Amino acid sequence: MSPATKYETHEHDVLIIGAGGAGLRAAIEALAQGARVGVVCKSLLGKAHTVMAEGGLAAAMANVDKADNWRTHFRDTMSGGKYLNNWRMAQLHAQEAPDRVRELEQWGALFDRTDTGDILQRAFGGHTFKRLCHVGDRTGLEMIRTLQDRGVDLGFDVYMECTITRLLKDGDRVCGAFGYWRNSGNLVVFKAKSIVIATGGIGKSWKITSNSWECTGDGMALAYEAGAELLDMEFVQFHPTGMVWPPGVRGILVTEAVRGEGGILRNKNGERFMEKYDPKRLELSTRDIVARSIYTEVREGRGSEHGGAYLNISHKPAEYVKRKLPSMYHQFKELADVDITKGPMEVGPTCHYVMGGIRVDAETGQSTVPGLFAAGEAAGGMHGANRLGGNSLSDLLVFGRRAGLAAAQQAGKCPATAIDNAQIEAAERDLLAPFTRAGGENPYKIHENLQDVMQSLVGIFRNDEDLRKAIVELEKLKARAANASASGSHVYNTGWHLTRDLQSMLTVSEACAHAALARTESRGAHSRIDFPKTEDAWGKKNLIIAKKGSAMTLTEVPRGAMPAELQEILAESK
Repeated sequence: MSPATKYETHEHDVLIIGAGGAGLRAAIEALAQGARVGVVCKSLLGKAHTVMAEGGLAAAMANVDKADNWRTHFRDTMSGGKYLNNWRMAQLHAQEAPDRVRELEQWGALFDRTDTGDILQRAFGGHTFKRLCHVGDRTGLEMIRTLQDRGVDLGFDVYMECTITRLLKDGDRVCGAFGYWRNSGNLVVFKAKSIVIATGGIGKSWKITSNSWECTGDGMALAYEAGAELLDMEFVQFHPTGMVWPPGVRGILVTEAVRGEGGILRNKNGERFMEKYDPKRLELSTRDIVARSIYTEVREGRGSEHGGAYLNISHKPAEYVKRKLPSMYHQFKELADVDITKGPMEVGPTCHYVMGGIRVDAETGQSTVPGLFAAGEAAGGMHGANRLGGNSLSDLLVFGRRAGLAAAQQAGKCPATAIDNAQIEAAERDLLAPFTRAGGENPYKIHENLQDVMQSLVGIFRNDEDLRKAIVELEKLKARAANASASGSHVYNTGWHLTRDLQSMLTVSEACAHAALARTESRGAHSRIDFPKTEDAWGKKNLIIAKKGSAMTLTEVPRGAMPAELQEILAESK
């Protein structure tokens, strides 16, 4: 029996997995090339994690600080990433971000404005100039609304509440994807000439995270299983400010815009402790430094009542705070019964973003597997060892567009490929296996244990002993996950869904732990207590994770030389 008769089947030129900013921008560009485009999302359209990017998108528009330009933005991005960034990605991002913002504006995005009517820009950590275009503290939400409306108007097909579990291949290249509908459990096959991975991050492997339930590393794991390489997976960003109280909301993001608008961090003794750690930039230091500073204050006994630090914006007029930070005002009022116009917030580090990801070509977003592209947080390289706030949203636009364009162009040159029924049947057996394991492991308990391992052993500060222990524990968890069971029907079966998500989370967690053990230095978001210095030799290579047979392998790859004209930009004084 053919796939077309046994399984629900859909056919597209370009299939995009993920409907956040990168996926939607890729879809819009592929549609503009005349491609037939399908967008698959694990949740509902509009529920993308992009909406949690509140503070703004970084682009050298020079609307507020006239001296700003792409060269300074490039230099800031490379400096923030501790010079491990893919220099070509950082260059393209800095050069193209302003045009992508203007495009978004033309499509109906309603940005905050200067007195002269230009898009208003605010300060953010690590940026030399006021560079973040924003809509209060709801920028990501406005971006998704705008891109979603544009894409629907142009006419892509959307498959909501659908989880992809395997990429299908024809020889070396991808030719489709297999998945299931989360509401019914029914199986579905997608046939495609090109596939773009835009599934976001990996935060649900950690106990305290700003990420929502969808962020289980699916896209990276799918690509890895299909033969793609993962890049620099050790670099996981802990945002300095997540909520710490009450326990039920611990980890929920407190936007950097609070500090961008003048918020001050203090410890329980009332000391503005960032004066010790970065006296020049203070609260607007890079995220890795601020996160480690808060962590250190807590560890040394100067933390807030519930194990964080105090972030105060109440010295600003109440109406100013409500206008500039409406989401933060309502978030703390409703979730913590705190009025941020009258007193401080309690905040602490929360797992937020992964700088590593699928290894891609800077120009096109193509992975090391033909026909497979990636953009956004699922792709590695752009942000190096540490991402600057605001660079994520402009990254989505710049490289979402490039991946969508290249995927459509490749699809136009690619003949229709055959779907291998044996691959589909193997994917089906793997997906339904938990129902055959009566009395097997509880997936919720495995997930809880995984989060404990990653939080305690692969967290903000790392060392050899902890990382080796983490790798041993992850092997045990992999064995337990292989015996995870599901019961009941296939309809809205969240336990069954988790058995699948665990496979992705364990893959990306293992990659992170192995890379963190291998990188014997501290750089950006990767802090080794036993190797506290940043070593020049490590700045000349990337760590690559790949699947060989059934084993995960790690290799060191030299970085490409940066052109002289870009080296000159980095050498310029600020």
